Amino acid sequence: MPEPAKHFLGYFTMADQPTIKIIKDGPYQVKGRVPFIEQSIAVNEAGESIEWAQTGEFEAKETMQLCRCGKSGSKPFCDGSHTDGFDGTEVADRRPFAEQAKVLDGPRFKLMDQEDLCALARFCDTHQTVWDEVEKTDDPEVAAIFLDQISDCVSGRLVAIDTQTGEPVLPPRDMRLSTTQDPAEGVSGPLYVEGGIRVVSADGEEYEKRSRMALCRCGKSGNKPFCDGSHVKAGWSDKA
Repeated sequence: MPEPAKHFLGYFTMADQPTIKIIKDGPYQVKGRVPFIEQSIAVNEAGESIEWAQTGEFEAKETMQLCRCGKSGSKPFCDGSHTDGFDGTEVADRRPFAEQAKVLDGPRFKLMDQEDLCALARFCDTHQTVWDEVEKTDDPEVAAIFLDQISDCVSGRLVAIDTQTGEPVLPPRDMRLSTTQDPAEGVSGPLYVEGGIRVVSADGEEYEKRSRMALCRCGKSGNKPFCDGSHVKAGWSDKA
């Protein structure tokens, strides 16, 4: 018997790991009972993104079909609207994050940045931007803010590297799915995937397992299956 794979929620065999299977030109098929909630971006008086706040909860089922085309009448769940001509072709580069990200050096932490994953949640712009802060991470106060901002990055575009150990700073996360809301922009955002949940493409290839990913829910991303911020540009809402 093969050795079980280790995850944040314990041990799973490959067969029973929670998995998101992308259906060709169709929904996300989720298997494995994981917490499923709604989170919203909370802002300060200046309108800057400061934290994620839970604003709802869905029943966690063993199998779920989640809308990917953005047109379902029963969002976040699929109602078959994708059959009306949705093109869900996956075009994202499947190379590992470490091969695609740019690296910015800093005294205490480095910053890895894969720009095409940006979901426009704007945590990186609060206080100073993380691109300015990385050069000042020898200041413990700046470093703490820098790490908090990166931790709130929904897409995993940004990763901090500890210059002392050479290892990424990745706080443990339980497996969880979230629909996201952006009240400041008046839009709904991506599917927030946390804790290393397996994501399998329509052609059966597994994407790199990561602690955070943002999957497109509006159907308009140019980097499917990942969010590229198109929901903000299009003014898309799952409440409409």
